[in-house]
Amino acid sequence: MTASPLVPVPIPDRVAALIGSCMPIGILQAEVDAECAAREVYRFRAPLCTEDQADREHALAALARANKVLGAYNPGLLLRPGAIWS
Repeated sequence: MTASPLVPVPIPDRVAALIGSCMPIGILQAEVDAECAAREVYRFRAPLCTEDQADREHALAALARANKVLGAYNPGLLLRPGAIWS
């Protein structure tokens, strides 16, 4: 985990845990879901077979659901596919 997507400075795990303890559980779960889905989307490269395309679309849908929750809490927490900095 890093302090900012713009400046990749690692923060200690205890500090990340302290920050996480101040956030609602649903938001933390959405953040984890968004990171997993963004990694899954980034895993697929062209050309895609039918099964891979369906899996990619499923991961994009999961990312959209998680981003909807994150965006309602704080728009700065939104993730894009392939935008993993941790």
